[in-house]
Amino acid sequence: MPKLIRLEAEHFVDADDSFTAVADDQDLPEGDVIVSFTRFQSEGHSLIGEGRRVGVRLEPDEEVEALAEDLGKLSVVALAFPKFRDGRAFTSAHVLKTRLGFTGEIRAVGDVVRDLAGFMVRCGFTAFEPADGATLDQWVRSVQRHRHVYQRAADSRIPAFVERERG
Repeated sequence: MPKLIRLEAEHFVDADDSFTAVADDQDLPEGDVIVSFTRFQSEGHSLIGEGRRVGVRLEPDEEVEALAEDLGKLSVVALAFPKFRDGRAFTSAHVLKTRLGFTGEIRAVGDVVRDLAGFMVRCGFTAFEPADGATLDQWVRSVQRHRHVYQRAADSRIPAFVERERG
């Protein structure tokens, strides 16, 4: 089971993960599951109907808008980083949080590295499966590395130009 770091009430915690990520060719276990978008399209409504908490994993080439009608029923949207330099999941997280108003967990999965942690938080990610073996303390230091930010984002940080105007 991958390590999970979660942002809860503006604090990072090592979290227990009740979800099982299930590949398309695997049988579904009992309990909470994260399935691919393809599998969700065919089995998602029956899974939700069973009273499970359900998550959907989106690959970079899958549009988050395709989940718009079902977001209120989902607990997790896991956005995949196949390579750390593929940044399409940043946009997907931002769209989920700001445009689609998703209030569930937005999880970074795949090649998730702490060097990008601050940017992930700014875009709206709330949970992370670090692939680089980062500890909770390392993750927090990475997120807090820069005191100032220079634009508004999905997080609540105040941009430097606003701080300057306030004096």
